[in-house]
Amino acid sequence: MKTLEIGQEIQTKIVAVTDDCVFLDLNTKSEGVLDIADVIDENGKVTVKEGDTIKVFFLGDQRGEMRFTTKITGDKADKTLLENAWKNGIPVEGHVEKEIKGGFEVKIGDSRAFCPYSQMGFKQKQEPQFFIGKTMTFRIQEYKENGRNILVSNRVVEEEKYNEYKETLKQKLKTGMKVKGKVLSLQSYGAFVEIEEFKALLPISEISRGRIDDISTVLSVGQEIEASIIRIDWSTERISLSMKALLADPWDSVKERYSVDAKFTGIISRIADFGLFVTLEPGIDGLLHISEIEDADRKTNLRKVYKTGESISVAIKEVDAENRRISLRPATTKKQDNSAEEFLSKQDESEGETYNPFAALLKKK
Repeated sequence: MKTLEIGQEIQTKIVAVTDDCVFLDLNTKSEGVLDIADVIDENGKVTVKEGDTIKVFFLGDQRGEMRFTTKITGDKADKTLLENAWKNGIPVEGHVEKEIKGGFEVKIGDSRAFCPYSQMGFKQKQEPQFFIGKTMTFRIQEYKENGRNILVSNRVVEEEKYNEYKETLKQKLKTGMKVKGKVLSLQSYGAFVEIEEFKALLPISEISRGRIDDISTVLSVGQEIEASIIRIDWSTERISLSMKALLADPWDSVKERYSVDAKFTGIISRIADFGLFVTLEPGIDGLLHISEIEDADRKTNLRKVYKTGESISVAIKEVDAENRRISLRPATTKKQDNSAEEFLSKQDESEGETYNPFAALLKKK
């Protein structure tokens, strides 16, 4: 390997990970050394392993060791390193001290820098107080007056991380694949679900084969679900999911369950000018055309006669599985319904409020 300059960026492989440091392959007799603290996340977990490829920056030869970093932290941040960090785009770690006019004062080692409001955070808007007291990663945008005037940005660092993460997702997530996720929030139009740390939308129409009016009756925040990816648009950063896609399609076996003239009790799911849509089971609706409804014609306002959610007795008139259509007819006529009501009414009058099936037999004795 050619002689490295301080601040130079290289990409190399990890040859070993110990409790204190990470050893890097430099294609020489010696190996590079990276502090283990550079690869530990906020939960104290080491984020790399032997064989991984990593991007690092050269700090210099320290006591015979070729030292590297993924970012310049406070204890490494002398003015020479900060200037090199600015020239070579090395990330630096700083502590957000306080809010000042136009942004924040950030301490990096013994130096103080300024981060404008617009350069703090990314994607999620936060109140200024949220950042005070936090140690964050920045990139130096300006380095003037021998370090007395330093301008930093956290936003560009977060953007880079996000874009790298998005590229990884592009390779991993594909339309049609099944994923697991956790419900983050419920809206009237669907649920936002976290998959691979990305927020995807599960439309209410894609939750079930049946109609859902209140999403909170079937999903709750924090619930773990399985769904299929039905749409990905990386240009708008939108992923759409479907739980319905993982369910068996009831239309595939509809002819086995619905034969002509068979009678069912369904629920009126929608009322149109031309008829009633009746739910026979989740995902299966039939149409009771207005021409089949007794004492109704094209001028009849069906919404004044029927209500959604109301039960109705129907019979199968025709099944068209290929086009996913079922035609219905009333299971009984008004004359039959009236006759039944009249019979029951007379029974109540003759037998009293309590019906005794042996009453007529006892009267003959």
